[in-house]
Amino acid sequence: MCAMEKAKNILTSHKFVRAVLWIAGVLAIAAVVTLLVFGRRMDNVGSFAPAPNEPIVVSVAAGDTLSKLLSEQGIGHNDINAIANVLKTDAGINGLRADRDKIEFVRDGENNSVSKITVVPGPWRRVELTCDEGGKWQCNAIDIERDTRLVYRQGEILDGDSFYLAGMRADIPAGILAEVYDLLAFEMDFERDVRAGQKFSVVYEENYRDGEKVDNGSVVVVSFDALRGNVKMYRFRKSDKTVGYYDPNGNGAIKSLKRTPINNAKVTSSFSTRRKHPVLGFTRAHKGVDFRAPTGTPIPAAGAGRVVARGFNRGHGNFVRIRHNGSFETLYAHMSKFAKNVKVGTTVKQGQIIGYSGSTGLSTGPHLHYEIIKDGKHVNPMTVKLPAINNLDAENKKKFLEYRKTLDNAIEQMADKPGSFIQM
Repeated sequence: MCAMEKAKNILTSHKFVRAVLWIAGVLAIAAVVTLLVFGRRMDNVGSFAPAPNEPIVVSVAAGDTLSKLLSEQGIGHNDINAIANVLKTDAGINGLRADRDKIEFVRDGENNSVSKITVVPGPWRRVELTCDEGGKWQCNAIDIERDTRLVYRQGEILDGDSFYLAGMRADIPAGILAEVYDLLAFEMDFERDVRAGQKFSVVYEENYRDGEKVDNGSVVVVSFDALRGNVKMYRFRKSDKTVGYYDPNGNGAIKSLKRTPINNAKVTSSFSTRRKHPVLGFTRAHKGVDFRAPTGTPIPAAGAGRVVARGFNRGHGNFVRIRHNGSFETLYAHMSKFAKNVKVGTTVKQGQIIGYSGSTGLSTGPHLHYEIIKDGKHVNPMTVKLPAINNLDAENKKKFLEYRKTLDNAIEQMADKPGSFIQM
């Protein structure tokens, strides 16, 4: 009996131990879950209650709005409206850009409410907002000084090259090459005027902050040995703070019209007084230049002006005609469709998209037919002398020539020492 009782006691003891261990396990799991949940809540509380004067930095993501980000920091509706209004009126900020802008929040040490907000709309500007004792938000926009350096790159067109390939080989950034395209398109056609052996050079800005490069600035000088002679342009800021590009003599280098509206487009048919029409089959004048362009390619206006015609006819298909001044008009034909809000009477800027290439009208394939009309007569867009705009007055011309001399000396120094730069 004694042995049986001992066995029962042992068995009971084992059951008790298992029960205790089971309860302990349940409690442990509950503790872990509680800790995780509580920890998450504490993280959230911590994001709203950091140490005083330690900023919370929020990167703007897709779908974020100013109202959403401010409310997440516990800022009330009235303050949100006031902040949005002061940003718009005093800093010119109407909205936030995903993956680019940041917002910093700083809290005071008394009630832990937000006392300072800093919007960072890029590396070169900070907009600080503070709330005064009366509850009114004040705005202070701060421009961050740039360490701007001028760098020099030179290259040569090789057999079979395009300007883009030669430029990339010369270590010129793609964005700078695109700007050079836009500048030189006023003087030359990159499809027909580029030949092996031509040399070119570019001086452009690189912007640094705390010793680290942030981005590229503007093209300062560009030089290209074109078929019609050297084309050279200098960027110059006039006394009224406006910026333009000028030739070595101080004459406006940017023409009122571009010879090639679409950059780097291949010419498929030139201006001619006698050309066999590919559709009609007989010979007649070809009063413009055709550029190969896949259907849907955006077509920019070659110059600023006013739309005087927009419609459809059998020959041109969908077309737009723009009057630029008392002497010049341009026409763009065979469009697949027109750009929105571009109608007769619309004023357009140079480079503004007016339509999209296609093959409407008498056309054998998608392309842009481009015409320049001078004093009522069709002229060859590739050879017509185009008027310059934004010429310098006597005072600014004198300053420009002094500035150009300084730049030319700097270019000589950088050309002699590859990899060097001039600090502005």
